[in-house]
Amino acid sequence: MSNNQIRAYAAMQAGEQLVPYQFDAGELKPHQVEVKVEYCGLCHSDLSVINNEWRSSVYPAVAGHEIIGTIIAFGSEAKGLKLGQRVGIGWTAESCQACDPCIGGHQVLCTGGSVATIVGHAGGFAEKVRAGWQWVIPLPEGLDPESAGPLLCGGITVFDPLLKHQIQATHHVGVIGIGGLGHMAIKLLKAWGCEISAFSSNPDKTEELKAMGADHVVNSRDAQAIKAQRGKFDLLLSTVNVTLNWQAYLNTLAPNGSMHFLGITLEPIPVSVGTIMSGAKSVTASPTGSPLALRQLLQFAARKNIAPQIELFPMSQLNEAIERLHSGQARYRIVLKADFD
Repeated sequence: MSNNQIRAYAAMQAGEQLVPYQFDAGELKPHQVEVKVEYCGLCHSDLSVINNEWRSSVYPAVAGHEIIGTIIAFGSEAKGLKLGQRVGIGWTAESCQACDPCIGGHQVLCTGGSVATIVGHAGGFAEKVRAGWQWVIPLPEGLDPESAGPLLCGGITVFDPLLKHQIQATHHVGVIGIGGLGHMAIKLLKAWGCEISAFSSNPDKTEELKAMGADHVVNSRDAQAIKAQRGKFDLLLSTVNVTLNWQAYLNTLAPNGSMHFLGITLEPIPVSVGTIMSGAKSVTASPTGSPLALRQLLQFAARKNIAPQIELFPMSQLNEAIERLHSGQARYRIVLKADFD
């Protein structure tokens, strides 16, 4: 097998089970880095791509974008990295480095040719993966490689709004939906020093969520419990992809508070202009984060000993892992260990 041949698991059509798949990746480009995959997180976005829920999938689809591995090759233009170095790759694999957002340090908003790691590009459910060198993030010493992968997508997704909204330890932050993203939000906010309220539809999780760092747990199926939160939150992070009573949640914002969407709800959000105007509130959203924010997150996680709570599966059991994710019982992020050799 040549160096450009890569073994992987792919969906050949929308919604199908993943099957072993081998492809020729071609010559490594000058700006690219090739990473041997050790671990890769399993994210709901992977399922969305496998099932073509966003109508942008390209088949065969090799998903996986919470990748930890070691550098085995890089092109002549790659900078600041070395062979054998342990690194991570998240949602974005390439950005143009020339448009205004890229030049301004907002590469995640690239308008000149951004490439997602798993859309028209082979991701981390494979023995090797490639990405532009700026999106290959060095893993700090002391960060456990087995559990670090989910920080590169789920983690940065909930971390970036803390930077954008200038959240401080004096702020009260609410988190809607405590799954893969939500549990990482609680861990990060706890280390940040914030007061934390977790909105969960599963009251059985209450003690678990408090042990994780939540100060308060609110039953998201209880309209009166939500109403009782009126005017409390400086920031409300929504990690769910279902439609909720958004007006009720807007009412829980404090003056100048923001409701920030991280999960992709598939229906439009009704917003009362009067509600947001009277309290100078805002409704915002964001994708993942820039290479700088990713580096800052991993350094913060290493310093504060923050690790996602994971369940480990061998990559050869990917279909079983997907069923586990579908069941809603995963606590709280599944990570796949590459076992091609």
